[in-house]
Amino acid sequence: MICKLGFEVRESRDINSIVTQNGEVCWKAITDCVVYTQSAQALDYQESVRLLGPVCEVIHLHLSSLTKGQFEIQYAPWLQWTSSPELFAEIFDALESLQSPAVSLSLMKLTACLERALGDVFLLIGKECPFLLRDLLASEELAQVFGLPVMNVLRVFIGSPCGLNLRNILWHGFAAPHEIPPMYCSTMVVLTAGMGQLLRNYLQQSELSWAPRPLIALPELEGGAMFPEVTQEVVSVLEEVMKKSTFILRTMLPYWEVALIKFKSHRFADCAMLLLMQLETGLRHLFATINKCPQRLLTAESTALYTTFDEILAKHLNDGEINQLPLFLGEPAMEFLWDFLNHQQGPREKAAIQSLVHLAEDYSARFHPMSLLRKQVLSCEESIRAWPLLPLLREAEEARLEGSSEINACNSLIIKITYELYHHIPENHCVFTDLDNLPIERWPRPLRELCGIRVPTLFCPRDILEVLTVLQNIVRCCTHVSHQVAASWVRRRQQWVEKTLRSRQRQNFVRMSCSIKLLSPVLLLILLLIALELVNIPVAHGKNTDEYQQYLKFLKSILQYTENLKAHTSPEKNKWIETIRLTHTALLRMWTFSEKKQMLIHLAKKSTSTAVL
Repeated sequence: MICKLGFEVRESRDINSIVTQNGEVCWKAITDCVVYTQSAQALDYQESVRLLGPVCEVIHLHLSSLTKGQFEIQYAPWLQWTSSPELFAEIFDALESLQSPAVSLSLMKLTACLERALGDVFLLIGKECPFLLRDLLASEELAQVFGLPVMNVLRVFIGSPCGLNLRNILWHGFAAPHEIPPMYCSTMVVLTAGMGQLLRNYLQQSELSWAPRPLIALPELEGGAMFPEVTQEVVSVLEEVMKKSTFILRTMLPYWEVALIKFKSHRFADCAMLLLMQLETGLRHLFATINKCPQRLLTAESTALYTTFDEILAKHLNDGEINQLPLFLGEPAMEFLWDFLNHQQGPREKAAIQSLVHLAEDYSARFHPMSLLRKQVLSCEESIRAWPLLPLLREAEEARLEGSSEINACNSLIIKITYELYHHIPENHCVFTDLDNLPIERWPRPLRELCGIRVPTLFCPRDILEVLTVLQNIVRCCTHVSHQVAASWVRRRQQWVEKTLRSRQRQNFVRMSCSIKLLSPVLLLILLLIALELVNIPVAHGKNTDEYQQYLKFLKSILQYTENLKAHTSPEKNKWIETIRLTHTALLRMWTFSEKKQMLIHLAKKSTSTAVL
């Protein structure tokens, strides 16, 4: 369809009937080329592409005849709505260069830019922008702004597998550079400018304000130093490897060459876009070979569901069979791919991707909920460990020494539960010998060891992800409490020294100072429990429905406790006596559930014992 259908009608069109000398797009000349089925309920995509071919050709000739200055005068004002008007100057240069990979890259960037801008237009009227482009283009909101005929033109170009489908075939790596006629890129530029004109008219009539969403910036990748630096020597080696690798299709080699050029010129976004779609192309080829399903190498045919990253990296094939690609690549490489894409036989294929597997052989997921939770736990522990550095008031120390039955009961439960948990630390990670003769303050700190234990993250079942969500929320609350208490203590301490606290505030501050000695070990105990449960979290999937619901109820009770703690320790409430009561209740609940042996640490031990027997 892309390479031939638009060239079948040989008809000379007058550019002045399509675009005026001022750059105004005459939409009727374009929308008249869109053909509908006899029932008028659907588009006739093939016939529409045939009739739009001459229009696209004359638009391309028109843009080719302009200087860059003329292009910017005629079209730049109408491209401001995209929030990236500078992109279209680059696209003009790419069209002028006549280099196929540059044209394909330009279309990729243009369609991505246009999709986001259309989402901004949708939000002028609608509330929640559709996730899929096809749903966005079919929305009543966009039809209200641009008109249904205009939206149907876009659907022919980028909105349906039955049409040209330019966005998907490029972003999913189906099209070789020479397979994309430049006239389609030129046409998309003019259509985008024309939509800018229509948007201006709509805003004037509706008196709405144009407020596009701010563009996002990707965060710095933590732990990125694990990958080797790409020096000039490495680039030279890559240039040679590309020519020999069977992972890279010969027709796609120009994309890889341009990607390296972009990398060397520090155009990293361009480089990443090209490599991302080529990674999908190579993995699709490998996926089809290893799973012995060559039919999955089909290009983006309108009659078949084409193979994308979602299927390539899944655990099962569409027919329920096990996907062999994860087994072939290995868990570290799959974790790498899932991290960067989803949080998603034979000696020749193995040789082609051995460099990827080698780079990822020690890789562990950074962005899986389990990995993020480990970071949360360690960060929260570090925050809490700073508490003992806060000097207690003499009055508070005296009050603490006097003690109370509830505080004593809490301390006793903390020791019992912590002692129990320590005996579930994996033997090869034990960092203690005799706890009975040590005060709890001097017990070892195993959190970093526990958070370093590798646990499988690939293809986590829904029930495990649900547990992880609750645990993340618990740690988030603990962290908030830690920061809140420390900040409040510093502020109140300064007021105490300056003698600016009223009598009631002084009493409350004394109670707060006493509570610090209780809250600190309680929060650390919760973190220890979470770290141990994380090590054993795979067994959560083995619980029956009733056990799982009871376990989830227990975790949610801890979450409720931390949420209440967060509220009671806030500067607005300062309910420190209540926090002691809440803590005692929560500790009793933890001890009771521990005695039932229904935590994951208990089930894992039971499972191991059964296996040994």
